[in-house]
Amino acid sequence: MLAPALIVIILLFGGGLLLALTQSFGFLPVIGLNEFSLAAYGQLFQDDVFLTSLGLTLWIAVASTGISTILALACALLLRRPFWGAGWVRFLFQLNIPIPHLVGAIGILLLFSQSGLFARLAYLAGLIRETGEFPALVYDPYAIGIILEYVWKTTCFTGVILLANLQTLGDNFEDVARTLGANSWQRLRFVTLPLLRPAVLSSSILVFAFTFGAFEVPFLLGQRFPSALPVLAYRKYVDSDLTSRPEAMAISIVIAILITFLVLLYMRLSKQAVKRV
Repeated sequence: MLAPALIVIILLFGGGLLLALTQSFGFLPVIGLNEFSLAAYGQLFQDDVFLTSLGLTLWIAVASTGISTILALACALLLRRPFWGAGWVRFLFQLNIPIPHLVGAIGILLLFSQSGLFARLAYLAGLIRETGEFPALVYDPYAIGIILEYVWKTTCFTGVILLANLQTLGDNFEDVARTLGANSWQRLRFVTLPLLRPAVLSSSILVFAFTFGAFEVPFLLGQRFPSALPVLAYRKYVDSDLTSRPEAMAISIVIAILITFLVLLYMRLSKQAVKRV
């Protein structure tokens, strides 16, 4: 019964991946490249543009994952306890999960750019003499706008996962620690956080994999140079010089290999968590 869906997936995804792999090996008969080689990969790792883009992409993924994980953990710990209006607060907390990243990127652009809402409010408040004095948070060399969008989006995703784990675990372990004389900090450090470690690791891996390979947000909010790896691959792919096509495909394969490794790591951690349960 799954055969029709699997055939479509294999043909579309597998065919595209195979085409990218063959072109990354320099096989592109349309421009006279008829021999397989690793020249594209060799050129990549000697190219300062690629290495700079790789460093920027790692910075975006690490910063976004780290900040969103810390915020998500704090929010999950706060929202786990019952309080007045807790249901509405939890609903609002996860409200942005179905919102596409593209919409979030446009929102960041309208709010944080030097001609955006916050710059105009700062100008009206007399904090700056002109909107151009507002800090460059979009199209900046540190990718702050990109990180802001990812943190806004992925904090809720990770927080919902951690909150669900906390509600599943309950309070029994912490109650036992309390009866043994552990204070709130000791319960958090030695009981709650170790129990949450598998969920934190698995959700962080998913967030890192996504932010490393995503295209639309760095394309909309990032500067032209250096650009994130997916954007660099796209620009090489649409270059009028078709000899750049193998390098574009090689970048795509590098991204795919890293993301595949992270997905496999996520699956292994998930299996270990299930076994512990």
